[in-house]
Formats: sequence, structure tokens, C-alpha cells
Amino acid sequence: MTEPVLIVMCNFPDAATAERIAQRLVERRLAACVNILAPIRSIYRWQGAVEQAEEVPVLIKTAASRYAALEATLLAEHPYEVPEILAVEANRGAAAYLQWVVAMTEPDEQLPDGL
Repeated sequence: MTEPVLIVMCNFPDAATAERIAQRLVERRLAACVNILAPIRSIYRWQGAVEQAEEVPVLIKTAASRYAALEATLLAEHPYEVPEILAVEANRGAAAYLQWVVAMTEPDEQLPDGL
């Protein structure tokens, strides 16, 4: 059996930010693939007020062992004070795809700190 694969959901304020961070996650092998979805309208409570904003959601596929580094990168580079970062385990999926996700997120020794 292969290592568990996670699907991480995160929203960004615009497509340019989503693309910049998605590129970095894949380059650092923290994600095998990032899907940038169409803009959405979010309604949420923030600092005592009901807010609305257009956001760009992404779906990040990664190996469970890479989650801590992925989350740390999102927290460091995301422009929101409290970004939405939610991870769920892919309980089922095509075996070849799940193996590909794990293989594409194996650390590269040429990058600093194994990222």
C-alpha cells in the first residue's frame, strides 16, 4: 500500500497569488498537482462583522508526509492573517494516480532543507 494522499483546500484573494504559490508548491515538491478553480464568492464572519469577498479556491494534492512543510509554506506565503487550509485524506482513488502523487512529492536532495 502506498503512503496516504491528502487533498488540501485553500482560498486566495486573486488568481495571480494562487498561481504564484501553486507554482512554488509544485517546484518544491510539496504538491504533485494544484488545481486553480474559478473564482467564488465567500461570505464569512471576521472580527465581529459579516464579510463578503471574491476568492480563488485551489485543490492541492500531496503525500501525507509532506503536509507539515506544505502547511508551513502556505502560512508563510499566504497574504491572509488566517488562511483557510483544510486537508482531507483521499480514501480511494486510482492506484497509479495515488502512487504518482507520492512519487512527485518525494524530497529532492538538491533543494535546501529537503524541500
